[in-house]
Amino acid sequence: MYEHERDSPKVNVWCALANNRIYGPYFFDERTVNGASYLNMLQTFFVPQLQQTRGRLRRTIFQQDGAPPHYASDVRAYLDQTFADRWIGRGGPLAWPPRSPDLNPLDFYLWGHIKTMVYPTKPTTINELKQRITNAVRAIPTKIHLQNIFREFERRIRLIIVNDGADIEIH
Repeated sequence: MYEHERDSPKVNVWCALANNRIYGPYFFDERTVNGASYLNMLQTFFVPQLQQTRGRLRRTIFQQDGAPPHYASDVRAYLDQTFADRWIGRGGPLAWPPRSPDLNPLDFYLWGHIKTMVYPTKPTTINELKQRITNAVRAIPTKIHLQNIFREFERRIRLIIVNDGADIEIH
């Protein structure tokens, strides 16, 4: 017999990593994120935070994966306008291997770390789940962790280059 739980609390959450800061968490109100809700988050949450630090927006290279909301034409137009030739993603100006979790610090570090912190016991409500995620993000010692994450990111990119873009084995 296989037991499957239905209707457990779920949220759509977004975060971004920089070399000295974690942006987020941002919780989407919708059960399914679409191009419009993703664009709204960029315009009202993420980019305004970048603009608060002098010169940060001009120096940022923005990376996203190939999720359908990221590929919406309005989103790509906004990224072209906001980040010019400094964004990575499907349809973007900077080429990047599709579905490459080995090269995405959010995939190889952040989400696994957050899940470890959030789920020692199962949250029972959406609000409890959101609070646990928020607490887990805030508890990350950003300077040390982010330096290590980006050092690992650079190591992984060097391995990909040495292997002529072939898959790599991470140890």
